[in-house]
Amino acid sequence: MNVLHMIGIIDTGGQFSYFVKNITIMTPTSSHPLAQEEFVRLAELRHPHAVTMYLPMDIKGKEQNRHLAQGRLKQCLKQAATELADWEVSAEQVTKLLEPARQLLNEVQLWRNPSEGLVIFLSPDADMEYFTIPFAVEQRTYVDRHFLLSPLLPLYHNDGRYYLLELSRDYVKLFEASRFEFRDLQLEKDTPVQLEDAVGHDFEQKNLQFHSGRGTQGSIFHGHGSGKDDDKKEMVNYLRQIHEGVVKRIADAEAPLLLSCVDELAALYRKVNPYPALYEKNLGGDPEFKTPQQRHEASWELIRPHFEKDRELKRQQYQDSQHTSKASLALDEIIPAVVNGKVDTLYINRDEALYGTYDKEQQRVQLDIRKKVGNTSLTDLAAMNTFLQGGKVYFLPAAEMPAKNTVMNAVFRF
Repeated sequence: MNVLHMIGIIDTGGQFSYFVKNITIMTPTSSHPLAQEEFVRLAELRHPHAVTMYLPMDIKGKEQNRHLAQGRLKQCLKQAATELADWEVSAEQVTKLLEPARQLLNEVQLWRNPSEGLVIFLSPDADMEYFTIPFAVEQRTYVDRHFLLSPLLPLYHNDGRYYLLELSRDYVKLFEASRFEFRDLQLEKDTPVQLEDAVGHDFEQKNLQFHSGRGTQGSIFHGHGSGKDDDKKEMVNYLRQIHEGVVKRIADAEAPLLLSCVDELAALYRKVNPYPALYEKNLGGDPEFKTPQQRHEASWELIRPHFEKDRELKRQQYQDSQHTSKASLALDEIIPAVVNGKVDTLYINRDEALYGTYDKEQQRVQLDIRKKVGNTSLTDLAAMNTFLQGGKVYFLPAAEMPAKNTVMNAVFRF
């Protein structure tokens, strides 16, 4: 995990650069559809005319056989060509720009093994990039001097970051996880991986008395003198050493730590671990024989209510502040606050699309009826700048907005 420091500005006329500071980045893994550092890289890019296309995919074989998703891509390509013409891009340039996306129509594996959505990024001065998305997206084509990225924010704000510690007498693993990521932190580099490593082979032998009743082949060991108390001491020592390794590996001390082990072991570990965010529930049973996917799915289902509760607390924060200077539902207050890094939590009506410009010097918002050359998505501007400055962004149905049926609600930092 690392921290990114960048500075940017927002200009007038709808042309803007994102302001980024102190953003915690999770190291990319194969399980996440778009690592956060890649997302930030895409947010920085500026092009003379950039094309973003979102389209829903088909999970079921029946729809796949009808090539419905390919049909949506053709629609997006047609709309992109129309919008690029509005930008006075020549027909020859349009064909060249869109050709890589057109070639995707022939990628059989893409359409046969899809996620729920697909996003494609095209620009005249860079290679095409595309990513499958594990949640439904609305079909959309967008042309501007930047990519449209705010529809991807649920990958980072509705996922929840947590740690999973798997324990047994001869097995230990620590994972950094979220709804879409599951990464082994290689805890064995800092901690014993089995009880014998912690207490030592000689220590155990001292507490065992050799008894042979049937010759060497029938020899057995009987524990004498140590009993349950010494066995518990050995285990506590083992868990204490594990805890020391866990502390070294955890980078976000506020993220919950979830245990996966038998209940007796969980009870002992809680006694030696003062970690403030140790989750009150644990996954029972021996974790060693579960697949990574099973571990990930089971841990997320157990920890998910924790993050849903956090979202509700944020909503209540708006309710408590809505009649004060700490919150607003007025666009002409929210957009300047976003630009100035003042927004802690932003709620956006996912059924509304806002287009226009923002004059930074006058701190004035100009709304337009539709997207056109020279304006931008104010929804994207607000969402992205809030996120890149460390705030929370939630896209909600109109009826679930803190102030129902409004376009945008914000809770301010100060």
